[in-house]
Parts: sequence; structure tokens; C-alpha cells
Amino acid sequence: MSIGSYEQINDVHLDVLREIGNIGAGNATTALSMMLGKRIEMAPPIVRLTSIPEITNALGGPENMVVGILCNLTGDIEGMMMFVLEQAFAHQIISQLLMREISNYDEMDDMDFSALREIGNIMAGSFSTAISALTNLNIGLDVPGISIDMAGAIMSVPAVAFGTIGDYALYIEEDIMEGEQYLKSRLLLIPTLESLNKIMRSLGLEV
Repeated sequence: MSIGSYEQINDVHLDVLREIGNIGAGNATTALSMMLGKRIEMAPPIVRLTSIPEITNALGGPENMVVGILCNLTGDIEGMMMFVLEQAFAHQIISQLLMREISNYDEMDDMDFSALREIGNIMAGSFSTAISALTNLNIGLDVPGISIDMAGAIMSVPAVAFGTIGDYALYIEEDIMEGEQYLKSRLLLIPTLESLNKIMRSLGLEV
């Protein structure tokens, strides 16, 4: 029987999604390390299926300002992948790549946005490559969009797009140490239900 809603996901499905999250997060962190040219330590990521309102709270509440980098999934798997970065993480990336310090979002220019978008594109590509290798499914990515806004507004995008099938996402929280800097990023993976069933079948699960 196919998964008809996110509420029907059972413990076996969750274990599969956690494994995908762990492998994908590791690949994305490796890609970030290579781009920055520095060793990055990552604690084991927190991976769970979480509702959109709960994710908003985990991002510091609906009024907390964050960076959202959104990619649409194409090919055999359709849906969305979104990286959400705290201000400290965004500033650190800009400092490392562009060799300039900023103290708040208002100081960011087009080059800063381009750098963050490229980071998101590379991390999303590494994550999708990991899923593709695990499932033997063809996964593509649209050009990512980037926005700086309150967490509530950022999370309204997947909520509106996927509200008809449920308000859940695979939530992956990463704690990263870059030198002495402690950083945190979140990744949301939201496949359509048809794509979710494809993933499960590709891994030998009857759905």
C-alpha cells in the first residue's frame, strides 16, 4: 500500500529517511569544507520528520531573521530542498569566501547573495547526489533562489506548495565547527508523496 500522506510514514520509513539525511548531510558538509578550503567538523546530525510549525519554532520563532536557499527537485524525484542558515553562518561564509566582514544582513550586496546562493547550490547538489547514489534515481535541481526574511515567511513557501499533502518535512539539523566558530545549518527535504514512494521502492521497501 502506497504512502498516501506524511502521517502514514512508519518507523521503517523513518529509519530510511534518517539514513538518507545522515549520508546527505555528510556529503554536503564535505562539499562546504572543500569550497572554503578548511577542515570542518560536524556533529552527528539531528534527523527527524517534523511539522512546518515545529520547524519554524526550531528556527528561533516566526520573527527570527534567517537566510533561506530553496531548490526545486526535478527528474525522478520532485519536491523541494531548502537550506536555512543562521546569520552567523551566513556571515562566516561571506568572510571566508569574499574576505570581508559584515555585521548584519543590511550590509550584504549582490556579490554576497551570489556567494550564498552558490554555497546552497553546491551543498544541495552534494546532498541530491548522495540520494541518487543510494537509490539509483535521477535527481536534478533547478537554479536555487535565496531570500533573507523572518523564519515564518521563509517557511510559508513549502507550507503553501505542499499544504495539500501535509505540512511535514524531513528536518536535518547540523552543528558544525569551523575553526573555533560554532555554526548551525538546517536542511529541509520535502519530496512529493509520489517521489517518497519511489524512494522507498528503490530501496526495496514495499509501499
